[in-house]
Amino acid sequence: MNSIPDDPLDFLNSGNNSDKSAHPHDVLVQQLLYEIIRVKELIAYYDSIPNGGGQLGSSILTELVGEAYNSLVNYDLVLMKKYYDLLQNCD
Repeated sequence: MNSIPDDPLDFLNSGNNSDKSAHPHDVLVQQLLYEIIRVKELIAYYDSIPNGGGQLGSSILTELVGEAYNSLVNYDLVLMKKYYDLLQNCD
């Protein structure tokens, strides 16, 4: 069994990578997407805690992920950076 998971954001790297400086904000977008994926795994963990013990944590993280998605949809770089920083500190 392969221990290295498939990169869910591999499609971002499949384009022309010869000019990395063409889109300087792409790195922030990719990093934010990785954090969203990581935190969604944490949400699943909190949801699995018996007797609703992780319900508060799950709801807070779900709200953060939703706001992070909105920042991506609106391509708001200030909010993207804010939610990237917030999601990085989630555990």
